[in-house]
Amino acid sequence: MKSILKNISWRAWRVWQRNFDVYLATWKINFIPPVLEPLLYLFAFGICFGELVKYVTYQGNQIPYMTFIAPGLIATAIMNHGFFETTYSSFVRMYYQKTYDAILSTPLSIEDIVFGELIWGATKSLFAGCIVFVVALCFGLLAFPISLWILPVAFVAGMAFAGIGMCFTAVIKNIEMFNFPVFLFITPMFLFSGVFFPLSTLPQWAQYVAWGLPLTFLVSIVRALALGILSKIVIFEFGILILLAFFCTFLSVALMKKRLVK
Repeated sequence: MKSILKNISWRAWRVWQRNFDVYLATWKINFIPPVLEPLLYLFAFGICFGELVKYVTYQGNQIPYMTFIAPGLIATAIMNHGFFETTYSSFVRMYYQKTYDAILSTPLSIEDIVFGELIWGATKSLFAGCIVFVVALCFGLLAFPISLWILPVAFVAGMAFAGIGMCFTAVIKNIEMFNFPVFLFITPMFLFSGVFFPLSTLPQWAQYVAWGLPLTFLVSIVRALALGILSKIVIFEFGILILLAFFCTFLSVALMKKRLVK
């Protein structure tokens, strides 16, 4: 672990800068999906489905359904943009565009490349989280200003999900194999981590399984902050996300170094 961390230098930000420059070249296209996605979900589930379910019981309190799902949509955007940036996008840069080969001809190390990619993935999560945050705020669904704490949480959680995505990138053989983590890992988390309904409605055994998924912690933290709650439990769950981000960063750098050296 010490040798891997030692080889990460300030040059990693050059990888971030390269990806950011590419992002700016197509920023209008990149900006539209994070705006439209929460609007569509809020319309379909919050307004249409909300006519059937106006309130839900969350931690003993009755809250409007739109207020309940808005934090879940923010958490989902954070997860998706971190994970997909370091899976499909990173794989294309590594395998098809040979971007990593070109960068390795410079003074940057493999550790710099992977760490720069992870920081960029976390930045994409932060961008997406900010966009959905603003949309939810315009609907009056967030407690302000305590909900601003969601933004640093978005970066840390983005680092964790970017690290998880990079671990898959390090071990898959071709781009089609990303279907396995998407449909066996991301989709179940999206459906069963408390985004659309309280976890208390699940069977007890399913609740235990749900708390083993990283998105469940992120949804719980974002929902608490969106409702204006800053408690010890939120700080404890945030600590778990920090540990997960650190572990996934170390593991993904180690796995990617093994793959690229081979």
